[in-house]
Amino acid sequence: MRLFLYYLIVMGSSYVISTYGPHQRAQMTGDILLGGLFPIHFGVASKDQDLAARPQSTQCVRFNFRGFRWMQAMIFAIEEINNSSDLLQNITLGYRIFDTCNTVSKALEATLSFVAQNKIDSLNLDEFCNCTDHIPSTIAVVGAAGSAVSTAVANLLGLFYIPQISYASSSRLLSNKNQYKSFMRTIPTDEYQATAMADIIEHFQWNWVIAVASDDDYGRPGIEKFEKEIEERDICIHLNELISQYFEYHEIRALADRIENSTAKVIVVFAGGPDIEPLIKEMVRRNITDRTWLASEAWASSSLIAKPEYLDVVGGTIGFALRAGHIPGFREFLQRVQPKKDSHNEFVREFWEETFNCYLEDSPRVQESENGSTSFRPLCTGEEDITSVETPYLDYTHLRISYNAYVAVYSIAHALQDIFTCTPGHGLFANNSCADIKKIEAWQVPFSNCSEDCEPGTRKGIIDSMPTCCFECTECSDGEFSNHRDASVCTKCPNNSWSNGNHTFCFLKEIEYLSWTEPFGIALAICAVVGIILTAFVMGVFIRFRNTPIVKATNRELSYVLLFSLICCFSSSLVFIGEPQDWTCRLRQPAFGISFVLCISCILVKTNRVLLVFEAKIPTSLHRKWWGLNLQFLLVFLCTFVQVMICVVWLYNAPPSSYRNHDIDEIIFITCNEGSVMALGFLIGYTCLLAAICFFFAFKSRKLPENFTEAKFITFSMLIFFIVWISFIPAYFSTYGKFVSAVEVIAILASSFGLLACIFFNKVYIILFKPSRNTIEEVRCSTAAHAFKVAAKATLKQSTASRKKSGSIGGSSASTPSSSISLKTNGNDCDTTSGKHRPRVSFGSGTVTLSLSFEESRRSSLIITAYGDLSLTQTGELTILDSKISELFKVSLEASHLSTQQ
Repeated sequence: MRLFLYYLIVMGSSYVISTYGPHQRAQMTGDILLGGLFPIHFGVASKDQDLAARPQSTQCVRFNFRGFRWMQAMIFAIEEINNSSDLLQNITLGYRIFDTCNTVSKALEATLSFVAQNKIDSLNLDEFCNCTDHIPSTIAVVGAAGSAVSTAVANLLGLFYIPQISYASSSRLLSNKNQYKSFMRTIPTDEYQATAMADIIEHFQWNWVIAVASDDDYGRPGIEKFEKEIEERDICIHLNELISQYFEYHEIRALADRIENSTAKVIVVFAGGPDIEPLIKEMVRRNITDRTWLASEAWASSSLIAKPEYLDVVGGTIGFALRAGHIPGFREFLQRVQPKKDSHNEFVREFWEETFNCYLEDSPRVQESENGSTSFRPLCTGEEDITSVETPYLDYTHLRISYNAYVAVYSIAHALQDIFTCTPGHGLFANNSCADIKKIEAWQVPFSNCSEDCEPGTRKGIIDSMPTCCFECTECSDGEFSNHRDASVCTKCPNNSWSNGNHTFCFLKEIEYLSWTEPFGIALAICAVVGIILTAFVMGVFIRFRNTPIVKATNRELSYVLLFSLICCFSSSLVFIGEPQDWTCRLRQPAFGISFVLCISCILVKTNRVLLVFEAKIPTSLHRKWWGLNLQFLLVFLCTFVQVMICVVWLYNAPPSSYRNHDIDEIIFITCNEGSVMALGFLIGYTCLLAAICFFFAFKSRKLPENFTEAKFITFSMLIFFIVWISFIPAYFSTYGKFVSAVEVIAILASSFGLLACIFFNKVYIILFKPSRNTIEEVRCSTAAHAFKVAAKATLKQSTASRKKSGSIGGSSASTPSSSISLKTNGNDCDTTSGKHRPRVSFGSGTVTLSLSFEESRRSSLIITAYGDLSLTQTGELTILDSKISELFKVSLEASHLSTQQ
């Protein structure tokens, strides 16, 4: 049963070998077989396919003399190697060459024959039968020509690790070794050609061009690279068109219309000769001669375009061509071709008939002519003189693609030579073994390069004074990557990505901002909430004890507004936390600025009002009117309104917005673009200006009674405010990312806590824990003491001046009494048991005791008992010997009376 199965396989394999693959081929047996794919024809005949019938192979049309010469270069190289004494001695190279007809379908049909033969050969049937007609495996394939064809062939050959060396496929996509593992070539990639095209256009200072590309893997990548290059040079494309030799005539006509109507006079074409020929024909028909053509190497020297009848249109074309090479003896080899001598090459017969426009005997075209399907041609003998006819076949003066095919065969031969001369124990395979040259597999082509292939994550780097084949592998820079072997350049990651540690791929950058969920953001949010709670608690205490003297003396209405503004200050810091959005960016700075200005305005008005009250000479009804709440709130409103207008102008002219900062490696910081740094400076600057004015008045009123505005505490709070915001400016401009928001939040919280603690904590402490000090007597006692101190200082000053004056007149040398005044108002100097407070004042050489008592039934009347040179009227007026000092004292008492009545 097993023998019968193998018999069937052998019979089937012999059938496959003889019939599989295109019928027309060039074939020569040998110990080692090379495959070849060449465009012997320009295309296939187009016809409607009947889907209900058996598929039929399409007929190739339009003989390609240059393609035939390329194939001859491969055959010449193989024969030269077989006759060489330096390469592969006692080894004969054979070949199997097929026509791709410049189409993918024909190329795949031929490629499948290589693969099928290799699979049959891998069964190792020699032990079961004597296969005298055995055809060895195809160890490598030379071809194909077009990039689109080579791409399809490379996908199939790569599955079986069959090496493929192309002589004309220049698409940059084929450089991807991850996808095309076994593909190699002897032609440069199109990347350099596209760059050179852009350089030429820039050189002639053109900036308005038309781009035309073949609709395949050669034209599309080439024109894409060209577009990228000219974009960097500020060159514009008016039309960007695709073309194919299989376009319908109306499509070609429409394309010609667009080109004719375009104002661009330069046409850049990335296509092969067969694809661009229909367009050139239409341009010739219309006689459009005012265009300059920039040709890629695929059609710059094409025999389809280089015709006299096309000269008026394509004359003056700037084209690219490969570097020509020299093949000794190739000219004579081309001239020796004859149908009778080259029976192994079935393409020679058609070449002969196309060259001499005749039919050979037994040619299938004779019957076609007799049936009237083709034009009549005479018979030819096959011995005509090939040199008497001028065709592209004998144009061997500039061998470019032919030379590339010649080099491709020699590269395979040298690889085989390395296998042939391999020493056991120093080989490239398992356990350093060597391959059997007689049974070599396709995947066994040894390494013979100047430099090792560069791994993914690296790129080729130029080595000075070394050939281009020799290079060093340079690691891609941060932010760049290469995901395939032997990359020429590293690709830059997109803005939202960054390269991994090995630089083999890009990953999305981490997005960062001052988040609600991170510890830092949570800590700041907790501090803000604690500030809001403490401020609300203080407000609750002030409302609960709103009728007590301490609360009244601090101007309770303005205190309520001040506490509300502090709540707004703490709340504004929360807007800086979380992912910045456009609306939060436009809200947070105005909210912070207006809240702080409202807060400082209240402090400023409170401090200024009390200072004016105490410095006024005699408080009249007019003073009481203008010192009332209406004017205070008006001043607060006006100060805050200026800040509101700054914010309105800012938001109208340059509104802040959310911004993604990609400048930091591996991280995208979402921040706020403030729109105008000047506007932010005005906002903070105006706030600091009000704080400076407030600090001035607080410092000036530092000697007033403690009950009025706590001047030293306000001074401390303003000092804290200045320290915080002066430190904020360099910190704000030296940080980046989420730390910018964090710095401002810290500044807001620090200054807000400073204001809350300095202004209100002392009062809350007295209200809650020292209620004995929260009485009218305590408030007025300290006020009267302050008034008497002022009066005493004035008396001392006047007395000293009088003594100096009399001493200078009388020439007296008597010593001047001591000018010290001491005012003691601590608890020990006040008689709290009797309900009377008697501050003791040391004045000159004696002591004056001032005793004040207040009748609860008549809050408006003030009873003062004085000892010394002071007397008191029944209406509460204090009589002092000096009328000016008496006036000052009455003003101070009146100020105390006004404050306790509020």
